[in-house]
Amino acid sequence: MRLSEFIVQNVDRIVDEWERFAETITPAAHTMDSEALRDHAKVILLAAARDMNTAQTAAEQQAKAEGDGPEKTPSLDTAASSHGELRHTVGFDLVQMTSEFRHLRACVIRLWVDSLKTPEQAHLQDMIRFNEAIDEALAESTAAYAEQVNRSRDIFLAILGHDLRAPLQAVSMSTEMLERKATLDTNAQNYVAAIKNGARHMGAMVSDLLEFVRSRLGSKMPIETVAMDLAQACQMALEEATAGQPHCAVTLHVEGDVAGQWDPRRMGQMLQNLIGNALQHGARKGEVRLSLSATAHTVTLRVHNVGLPIAEDALATLFDPLVRSPSEDIDQPGTSTSLGLGLFIIKEVVDAHGGTIDVTSTAADGTTFTVVLPKNPQYV
Repeated sequence: MRLSEFIVQNVDRIVDEWERFAETITPAAHTMDSEALRDHAKVILLAAARDMNTAQTAAEQQAKAEGDGPEKTPSLDTAASSHGELRHTVGFDLVQMTSEFRHLRACVIRLWVDSLKTPEQAHLQDMIRFNEAIDEALAESTAAYAEQVNRSRDIFLAILGHDLRAPLQAVSMSTEMLERKATLDTNAQNYVAAIKNGARHMGAMVSDLLEFVRSRLGSKMPIETVAMDLAQACQMALEEATAGQPHCAVTLHVEGDVAGQWDPRRMGQMLQNLIGNALQHGARKGEVRLSLSATAHTVTLRVHNVGLPIAEDALATLFDPLVRSPSEDIDQPGTSTSLGLGLFIIKEVVDAHGGTIDVTSTAADGTTFTVVLPKNPQYV
């Protein structure tokens, strides 16, 4: 009997074994009934059998083995994908879900081989086709499971970021009240200033976190453009970034008409992150230079600092989210002050405005981030 025919005739028996194995996967299985334990097993098996009966050339078989084959069994992919999502929902970990497919493969082959009287050449091809189908199902289930993990993480981060805003606002409002209502000596005023700076920095980190989650959930960064002067925005960002840091030497040079149509809040995010990054990674007491220049249709912003250069192999992933600079040592207090989202947010803001961003970094010349923005993004 060919393997596809064996699967169709014995599908209930095979699914019974699937269920018995799934019952051993604890603690998740403790709360699952028979239907949940069997989830999509029968559909996956019957779809695999149909796939095995579909004609396939040697070229198609090779392409399928490399993951590039044509989609011949959409029902298999759909069932396997749903299985991965539901196994995540009920609490299976990825290893446990994978073990189900390993057991299914072994079970089917064992039962089928025991039923054979005389092995034939065609049976080898049956085993190859069956393994292909199970591999396809496993890949779909794993991809769906991973997507659910990512989505759950993103939703958790969104809730976390949202819930952190309320206590941060309470801290900020309390310091404002202290400044207005209380008579503070010099030391107390310094403490209040430090609390305000810390709350402001934490607020920026929470905003970055929420922007990251928004992008992960598939939403493009929204912008509301108005007429604004980028030089004024730079000056305000510099004053805020250097508050409480008298050792910082930051200069701003403006050349040409640097007014345009941009989103002021997004520009503030971009500037704060660029300046903060330069101050954090530049040499202590080293100069940070901002320069603005303009053409008829674009404005170019350059942020330059001296200090250790960015490693060449880090440049390719520099704007990826949750990537930290090698210079940020989490075991050393004060060296790790971000979530690894600052440069990602910068890139998001620049992209939303139709601009470009580049970076050069050498030991001799320092590090320069160059942002080119169209003066009117809606016409880009």
